[in-house]
Amino acid sequence: MIPVISFVGKSNCGKTTYLEKLIREMKHRGFKVAVIKHDAHGFDMDKPGKDTWRHAQAGADIVCISSPQKMAMIQKVPEELSLDEVIAHIDGVDIIFTEGYKRENKKKIEVFRQAVCDQPLCNKADLLAMVSDVKIYGDVPYFNLEDPAALANFLAANVLRLQ
Repeated sequence: MIPVISFVGKSNCGKTTYLEKLIREMKHRGFKVAVIKHDAHGFDMDKPGKDTWRHAQAGADIVCISSPQKMAMIQKVPEELSLDEVIAHIDGVDIIFTEGYKRENKKKIEVFRQAVCDQPLCNKADLLAMVSDVKIYGDVPYFNLEDPAALANFLAANVLRLQ
């Protein structure tokens, strides 16, 4: 089973910026990484007028586009899929990071910045670790926002069980 780690935090706390750094660090170490971004507002990644958009407009339930460098699939769903249902579509990676999904029952790492947040989002019992500019809980592993290598070491040793 692929380990899933959810990065959570309040809006504008730096989740995406930190994840970019961590993904680069994990890739540098040779890990294959998947990321699932939760969007509570809906999204549209197909451009009006393009072939795949036209196929979807004609009624296709699933539209795929493939090239030598990448593949994408857009699937209509009657309701939002659970995180586990989305995860079921992913294989061939060592670890899955999510951004958001704070209500799901997955290991969580909270990203927290004092300048943006007045208090943490999660209870400490729900946290695998904190990434922050200040240590919040003495008994929860803490990692600095500017040092993704330290968290990569922690994940390799404690989640991926590699050294």
